[in-house]
Amino acid sequence: MLPDTHTQRVLGLAGQKGLLRASDLDAIGAPRIVLTRLTAAGLLERVGRGLYRLPAFQGSEHESLATVATKAPQAVFCLLTALQFHEMTTQLPRQIWIAMPRGSHVPRLDYPPIKMVQFTGDAYTAGAEEVEGDGVKFRVYGVAKTVADCFKHRHKIGLDVALEALKEARSRNKASVDDIWRFAQVCRVANVMRPYLESLG
Repeated sequence: MLPDTHTQRVLGLAGQKGLLRASDLDAIGAPRIVLTRLTAAGLLERVGRGLYRLPAFQGSEHESLATVATKAPQAVFCLLTALQFHEMTTQLPRQIWIAMPRGSHVPRLDYPPIKMVQFTGDAYTAGAEEVEGDGVKFRVYGVAKTVADCFKHRHKIGLDVALEALKEARSRNKASVDDIWRFAQVCRVANVMRPYLESLG
């Protein structure tokens, strides 16, 4: 049997972090076999490849975002997932939408399903906000950037979704026309968005 200290340290770390990666054990000098044994004993739950948590851990609605962020720290939640995060859509996306820098590979996860889009330069870095959920820090694009992204990727998600996002952002004062316009330029969709923004006046 493994020394109790390993067990206690691993369970302590899981309690502190919420979601535990196998690689987190290196920092506390515990062998990874501890994860297998604790899972078999019912003291830990495996939530994905190399991801564990305490069985009593009550994940929030952002639990799947925390899972993805733990495995793919470069990911920025975007499009339908960002709309859902900001409570700006009636849609319930079946996948988690993430933006990654060009040339990235889709993160390997058993769950949740991921839809990746590749952004370059300012389109990737601008407008990302850091938030925390389930003890994990993750990044999600702000409202104005998300609206511009929806127009940029309207062929993937539908123009109706982009228009709904724009109306919601304005009617609920979640983003100013100036901010949306600024990101429309960053995302190179200013010409596409101009008539819609003008109609909102």
